[in-house]
Amino acid sequence: MTVGAGDDGGAGAGGAGTGDGETADAGGRGAGDGEHAAGEPGAGDGERAAGEPGAGDGERWAVRAHPAYRPTMGGEHSVRDSEPRPSAAVGRPADAGTPEHALDAALADTVRRTGASIGGLYLITRREQPDAGPEPADGPHEAADAPAEAAKDRARGRHEEGHAETGVHGHARVQARERTDTPAEKEKNRAESLPPMLRLVALCGLPEEFTTPWQRLPLDAPVPVADAIHDDRLVWIGSQGEMLRHYPRAAAVLPYPFALAAVPVRGAHGCWGGIVLMWPADHPRRTTARERARIIAGARRLAQLLDDGPDPPSLPERPRSVPVDAAHHPLQTGLAAADYVERLPWGALSLDLEGRITFLSRTAARLLGRGADRLLGTRPWESLPWLDAPGYEDHYRTAVVSRAPVFFTALRPAGEGLAFELYPDASGISVRVTPQSGPLPDGAPAAPARRPGIAPTGRLYQLVHLAAALGETVGVRDLVTLIGGQILPAFGAQALVLSAADAGRLKIIGHYGYPPVTVERLDALPVDTELTPAGQVLASGAPAFFSSAADLAAGYPRAPRISGKQAWAFLPLIVTGRPVGCCILSYDRPHAFTPDERAVLTSLAGLIAQALERARLYDAKQLLVQELQRSLLPRTLPTLPGLAVAARYLPAGHGVEIGGDFYDVLRLDSRTAAAVIGDVEGHSVAAAALMGQVRTAIHAHATSGADPGQVLARTNRLLTDLDSELLVSCLYVHLDLDRHLLTLASAGHVAPLLRTGPGRAELVEVEPGPLLGVDTRARYPTTSLRLPPGAVLALYTDGLVEVPGADATEVTAALAAHLAGADHRDLEGLLDGLVDRAWPAGRYSDDITVLLLSAGPAPR
Repeated sequence: MTVGAGDDGGAGAGGAGTGDGETADAGGRGAGDGEHAAGEPGAGDGERAAGEPGAGDGERWAVRAHPAYRPTMGGEHSVRDSEPRPSAAVGRPADAGTPEHALDAALADTVRRTGASIGGLYLITRREQPDAGPEPADGPHEAADAPAEAAKDRARGRHEEGHAETGVHGHARVQARERTDTPAEKEKNRAESLPPMLRLVALCGLPEEFTTPWQRLPLDAPVPVADAIHDDRLVWIGSQGEMLRHYPRAAAVLPYPFALAAVPVRGAHGCWGGIVLMWPADHPRRTTARERARIIAGARRLAQLLDDGPDPPSLPERPRSVPVDAAHHPLQTGLAAADYVERLPWGALSLDLEGRITFLSRTAARLLGRGADRLLGTRPWESLPWLDAPGYEDHYRTAVVSRAPVFFTALRPAGEGLAFELYPDASGISVRVTPQSGPLPDGAPAAPARRPGIAPTGRLYQLVHLAAALGETVGVRDLVTLIGGQILPAFGAQALVLSAADAGRLKIIGHYGYPPVTVERLDALPVDTELTPAGQVLASGAPAFFSSAADLAAGYPRAPRISGKQAWAFLPLIVTGRPVGCCILSYDRPHAFTPDERAVLTSLAGLIAQALERARLYDAKQLLVQELQRSLLPRTLPTLPGLAVAARYLPAGHGVEIGGDFYDVLRLDSRTAAAVIGDVEGHSVAAAALMGQVRTAIHAHATSGADPGQVLARTNRLLTDLDSELLVSCLYVHLDLDRHLLTLASAGHVAPLLRTGPGRAELVEVEPGPLLGVDTRARYPTTSLRLPPGAVLALYTDGLVEVPGADATEVTAALAAHLAGADHRDLEGLLDGLVDRAWPAGRYSDDITVLLLSAGPAPR
């Protein structure tokens, strides 16, 4: 990571200043405004994949120091991995003397030492993910050990795409795996390959309900703590504006002023997780070296405790509440304080961090219009009908998160105005209530009518968070993963079935928490089925909620016996009046659906329906694109004695656009061959069609005996005759295997790399001609050089070296250095190494094609 200086930033722990959006690694190095390591994802560089499934009853968890997140990746490392011990009480501090209590104490100590107002500890865990239906035809979905590796594998076609890859000696191969494992072996392999995720285990200074959207996170979620762990650095967000720029989804759910730091908890065996610290709104936007050092020291203390523990820590169902000791005044009695408050001319009340009234004076009770016996222990916006509006609860949330005073006015039903002043700290909120003389300020809300079942503000923010996440899903697999990872735990459900209406039947496209035999029985039911309520909810368009098995059995006697669950929410998925599917959430125990749960789930059903429609359309287009792309690339490459070949084509991330990269290897006779690589401008059907024409033309001219310059010149004339608006770069190589001689001609293509021996690799200087399709009379000069036995020629497209934020010349030099030191006998490994060297995070911004040619000794 580059060490930079931000505007007016203080010196870092390593001596470097930090500015807005600053970052620092675990050693304390800072980075300037928005600065990130080259090739690494910066804050806000697109959103990452969606969530993983949440915790449910009977889940199997394993806490581990994750070896994939360490400064050096090589070598074997021991990893602690075991089933969790019984969890601590939900929302309560851990018992004294336990490892969890020591962790909680260390977290509270870090909060105190850093002056933070809020702190949270996340641990990396591994758990089951939802089953997203049948595997793609190209090959099974294989989860990687880390998000970065998963991203690379997805891009290489080792997940859904299954793109053909050409191995040594030209044998094409597609990543696939024979399904010959026993069920037990499959389950074991599945458990070992599950993607990791983050789980919030301890929290101080903030009510637990505030953290509902953040209690379980994928390790590649677009949040500061995930970036801190992934990049091994301290992430600093100095203001609400920075949060909005770098993490817009998180900012939508936390629209409050505060400062935030996230840092990995890295131990001897890898990364255990991360901590998040938050400061009041008046905290300076930039950190100092001393403050960063305290933050990192706190993370190291937590890592030491985790390393030294005999067993991995337990995982509570919800984060433990960790108290931060407040100041005590033993000489001041509570009675004297109460007498003092009662003598004040205004009303006084105290709220805990959960928003419940813990004390109020007689004047406050009179102004609020209700006795102390009916207010103590309640939340004002719940016990006072005229405060029952989301805006009033939001003032309390703002005070808790920002730790800054908040002022607002409210109108009682009798038309009397009250002014509220909220003064928060780590122990709660002191509230001053005074009558408002004169008219209320413009924009002050009138007293709302009492509406039964209004959703609390927390639910509204949760809906905003889930809506934003649903808007970012791409394919059906992403949607199922999101529902299982964020919607299930948000509503306490343990299982789901997602069905799509297709040809008059409900076909299951994703499920979680159900055994295969149950899924098979529920699959492909008619859309008007009477076996379950799914048919009725689709016909009526209204959801159905069943709090117990008896409720469901009253109308559908056979349904409860199918799944063995105890409560269900059947949500119809309707788009413009047309049923597109059904989403079923189920519970292992009876569950009474509150009015606000029903309201939020009903609203969520509409968002899921829209997301499902988009996802199915995307998957259909993606399949079409993959088939077309596959038909335009060579299925196999020829085999020639004395020549080893390996090729890789990597499409640019998600999308339904067709890439313009192409490559081919042609056998001209028993001892000569030709290799070609090129890139058609744009990503479209027109580009794909032109690519096919260029490949055909090159093949025809090459096999007719034309030299490299003539092959490109004749192909160029064809393109100009076609009057295409698209341009094409191309590099053509003629190989004489008897004389170990290469002859190259280039049409504006990036120059290749040549490895002539161990420790020796260089950029080949090829005199380029113009791009194909520019000038009918263009000529293409040729360049000749030797290809000795053991040498490797690397042809590639510009997508390999044009990395955002990096100089292409420097990237090319780094690739040459990697090529020089790599094992030339393993071309497949060499392909992976070159791509990983240029794109360590795997999120390619353009298609990448690499073609490797290695000369062997001449056959006898």
